[in-house]
Amino acid sequence: MDAIRIPESYSPTPGCLRDRVVMVTGAGQGLGRAVAMACARQGAQVVLHGRRQKKLDAVYDEIVAAGGPEPVQFPLDLAKAGDAEFQAMAAAIGTQLGRLDALVHCAVQVDQLRPLDDETVDRWLTMLRVNVVAAAALNRACRPLLQASPSASVVVTVESHALSPSMFWGSFALAKQALLSMVAVQAQEWRLHGNLRINALLPGPVATPQRNRTHPAEDATALPTADTIAAGYLYLLDPAGASASGALLDLRADGSAGIKAA
Repeated sequence: MDAIRIPESYSPTPGCLRDRVVMVTGAGQGLGRAVAMACARQGAQVVLHGRRQKKLDAVYDEIVAAGGPEPVQFPLDLAKAGDAEFQAMAAAIGTQLGRLDALVHCAVQVDQLRPLDDETVDRWLTMLRVNVVAAAALNRACRPLLQASPSASVVVTVESHALSPSMFWGSFALAKQALLSMVAVQAQEWRLHGNLRINALLPGPVATPQRNRTHPAEDATALPTADTIAAGYLYLLDPAGASASGALLDLRADGSAGIKAA
């Protein structure tokens, strides 16, 4: 998979996502929340997905209070959802909003770290279902809507252990590795659709609730904030930004995590 960087000259034009509909999974907290807020600030109507209605309500209120377009909420537990639920969500987006221009996968399942000897079948299935299968299923369900957009972008959030797996990160690392393969395969299959691109984004360590669970003793103040990293997503979502498909934007290596949103 080719690695890409954000050009030093790039800065999102204010309102670069105006009149576009962007769905963000895992939007209730952490990186997903920050991405949803950043998209709304750029004028996008955001479709908020999450498991907990209360958290989605809070993000909804923040966007409206900031003067952003009124978002739409779709609570859904990815660990339990099947084809029917994903198809119903896509159909509802089409009916209510009439379009979908971008899909950002931020939803993640992170549990207590443990050795492979302690990984049960049920845990394996849950980790794969939430971290890999749900993204593929949602891409499939939303593809007709995305294909109808003049410039559609799908962004899949991956994690450092996808590139450097290590002990105790077993099922999570393997799930994130599988996401990279999914992006590569999907990009090849979508080549016939010149208006439809998919890329992976590797944020690196970020101060989020998920990171705090796996690194409780870490000084979170030394890490980039989710709001700072969210600006990097705009490069992949902005119609005037990245044109690549099937690439990996690694924010750890290129220093672009410091880009400022307009």
